[in-house]
Amino acid sequence: MRSFTEITSIPNNVPVDIGHARLAVRWVDVGPPVRAEMIVIPHWAEESTHHEVRLGETFPVGDETWRFADLDMASEDQWEVTVRRVDANEVMDPPTGRLWKPARLRTYGQLDETQLQSVESALGLRLPADYREWLRRNNGAQPEVPHHVPGVPFALTPERPLFGVHPDYPFFDLVYAQRRHRDLWLSPAWLVIANASGGLLVVSTQSGDSIVYFVHELDLVGPPGPPASAARERKLRGVARSMGYLLGRLTPVEVDHLPPAQMLPPGTFTDPRNHQDGQP
Repeated sequence: MRSFTEITSIPNNVPVDIGHARLAVRWVDVGPPVRAEMIVIPHWAEESTHHEVRLGETFPVGDETWRFADLDMASEDQWEVTVRRVDANEVMDPPTGRLWKPARLRTYGQLDETQLQSVESALGLRLPADYREWLRRNNGAQPEVPHHVPGVPFALTPERPLFGVHPDYPFFDLVYAQRRHRDLWLSPAWLVIANASGGLLVVSTQSGDSIVYFVHELDLVGPPGPPASAARERKLRGVARSMGYLLGRLTPVEVDHLPPAQMLPPGTFTDPRNHQDGQP
């Protein structure tokens, strides 16, 4: 039986049907060399077959031969593999996908339980569980070079790291960050974990989830007070479902990752009418 297509893209964790079988990818590795584990799930058999192949190599699918043709990665856990059926007239286009580059972060060591409790006492709140465990193991992290999440307008830099417990260096300190960066703009329901170039990264202290959110610097305007804070908090954008996923999405900034420069008119991100207790 012949497949109904000669080329298809396989997103991570999503099998793709080609007619006589489904194709999936268990993992990818940027290497070098670039590798992936292809899974062939025949419709006529109960067992699937697994093939570890390098970029450009082939693997069997029933009576056909298919090629690992390309890989495009948005992050460590978000990618798309392109596979192509090998025919007599196969066009060998060179790969054009982007490979994700692992984050280059320096951590500051570990915290013990006494230190964590002291921080919580100073903050007046219990740290969110996922963030608390990450802080215990790392005590913040400093990028070696600017890092970002592709498609989100912020950058962590050596001068703007993920905060830790550094009372002798306030600009890197988690407790100091709340007074300097949160209390002017957000309610205590949020914890600022980084003052990134372009905005703030925050986690919720009340929801119980592990999501890391971003608030754009152009939304950090207006008067103080609960109504204005609530208006800003409605603009929060989730960028990762946990600290682990945030680190998996962070990648060193490349020039071709950056959007074209553009001038944004006042009010593009924040309309003063959103602030219910005064004008900015």
